[in-house]
Amino acid sequence: MKNTSILLLVLSGILLFSSSLFAKDEIKRYPLKFCLVSDNKLGSMGKVYRFVYEGKQEVLLCCKPCLKKFNKASEKYLEKLAKAKK
Repeated sequence: MKNTSILLLVLSGILLFSSSLFAKDEIKRYPLKFCLVSDNKLGSMGKVYRFVYEGKQEVLLCCKPCLKKFNKASEKYLEKLAKAKK
């Protein structure tokens, strides 16, 4: 019983922390189901690579190698994201 209480307390803390990461005025969630760089479906290349761009926008890529391409032309990809949201 004691272990269950501790587990519930830890899980509650994790939920509170993770929900604060996506507060309305802070980090914008990534709304698409595909990679901004390759247009591959997320998860189709293995583990999805997640990062937060400049503390404002969550970005999901199909794989870590796409990060290098994203960094070379981030404005292009962010513009693509803005258009896709509409």
